[in-house]
Amino acid sequence: MLVMNIKYSNIIILEKELSNLDEFTINFTKKLNQSKTKYAIVSGYVSILFGRNRASEDIDLILERMTFDKFQKIWIDLVLDFECLNTDDPKTAYSEYLINGISIRFSRKKEYLPNMEIKFPKNELDQWTIENSREVKINNNTIYISPLELQIPFKIWLGTEKDLEDARYLYQLFKKDINKEIMTKFNRQLKIEDTFNRMIA
Repeated sequence: MLVMNIKYSNIIILEKELSNLDEFTINFTKKLNQSKTKYAIVSGYVSILFGRNRASEDIDLILERMTFDKFQKIWIDLVLDFECLNTDDPKTAYSEYLINGISIRFSRKKEYLPNMEIKFPKNELDQWTIENSREVKINNNTIYISPLELQIPFKIWLGTEKDLEDARYLYQLFKKDINKEIMTKFNRQLKIEDTFNRMIA
């Protein structure tokens, strides 16, 4: 049985027994934190982080857009413990994948799962997500996630049953804490107000 304690404030404080996916995420993002790189974890892992019981072996991360020189420094640090599944050349990863809007994936060395799927921001919503990412302290480890005010509407916009269940779970867990005004703005922007009102409100 999962034992979890959540305190919601400017920083979300989470105490829980760490899963393999949690440990992978913490160890990976620790390297980004050390280099003061902006990022936000998005999509399915956010609901899993907060206790939703469903299977996933990948984590989606939006990484701030940067020069190749900065990316290469981060790459050198990452490949000490992880490997890129797309290419072993940082120039290729940067210029042929990330710059062209194609994700790259990292896993622990000699493993395929779990893996971290990384992309540069593709639009204004991605950029807003990075600039407004929420700090989460998990057992005193720090990661940054998409603001729930956008995470929930975006999941509804995606519209699969899995995504809708993620949205419903997060809303029920945090409905007393999230900024309803900001979330309403994104509901309107994504044109999912009717769906939101029908399934959640």
